[in-house]
Amino acid sequence: MKPLALALVAATALSSGLTSAASAQPITGFNIGILGGENAQDRMTSNECYRAAIEAELGVPVKVFTPADYDGVIQGLLGGTLDMAWLGASGYAKIHLTDPEAVEPVLTKQNMDGSTGYYAIGFARTDSGIASIEDAKGKTFAFAEPNSTSGYLVPGAELAEAHGKLEDFFGQVRFSGGHEQTIVGVANGDFDAGVSYADGLGDWEDGYNSGAFRKAADAGLVEMNDLVEIWKSKLIPEGPMVVRKALPQDVRDKVTKLTADLHEADRACAYGVAHGEAKDFVPVTHDAYLGVVAARKMQEGAQ
Repeated sequence: MKPLALALVAATALSSGLTSAASAQPITGFNIGILGGENAQDRMTSNECYRAAIEAELGVPVKVFTPADYDGVIQGLLGGTLDMAWLGASGYAKIHLTDPEAVEPVLTKQNMDGSTGYYAIGFARTDSGIASIEDAKGKTFAFAEPNSTSGYLVPGAELAEAHGKLEDFFGQVRFSGGHEQTIVGVANGDFDAGVSYADGLGDWEDGYNSGAFRKAADAGLVEMNDLVEIWKSKLIPEGPMVVRKALPQDVRDKVTKLTADLHEADRACAYGVAHGEAKDFVPVTHDAYLGVVAARKMQEGAQ
């Protein structure tokens, strides 16, 4: 085990306290939730190697669930029908604000340069005449969905701070339903511009190193040179992999260790889980998301 993973497991064990008799019972299955943002079959395919590895490690059937929207994963974790998921920071914040004892963040993605953040990227068609966010004023602008960090919470807040009420700045504000839908929608001309996410590393023509643009480009859904970047957010903390706190500690430890070691054990599998090139999966704690939790709390209070 890598030192970072070993430290994480030790810290998790110390912080978890005594488990109840019920939670200490052996599990009979394990369910993984995969956020929306691309079609369900692609999500299943990208994570099949990961599912199979966890199944072999735990010795129980492991299933992958691909709800149509982010809230399906959030509610699954809150209700106990899902055992783990990779979340965006905003989705994690919603769970924490609803029930701080539901899940624990354990790992996050580390980029090739060692950073653990990414960006919301505003974009349009290259032939649209839109070269900046100011050029998108009065146009139809697409966000992913309300529970997305980079697809709504962060860019919505930053753009509103800079330009005022979004409905007044843009001609029309729409939710596409997910990152893939936004990217394909802009490419097809359904929206004039929109926002998705990337690590900001590597080349635009490849969809950067990782993120929704890279996934769409790898899948052949878009030609990146047909799109142009028009805006970029401040750095956003990478979302966490979370596990249900009610799970037996040995189950949480095994899944965490397997994931922490995935880049060394099966880099091709890690590529699919990370949505592109990444350096590693590294430990993270709730403290990394204090700012996003505060922003989410403020957003919910304003509604």
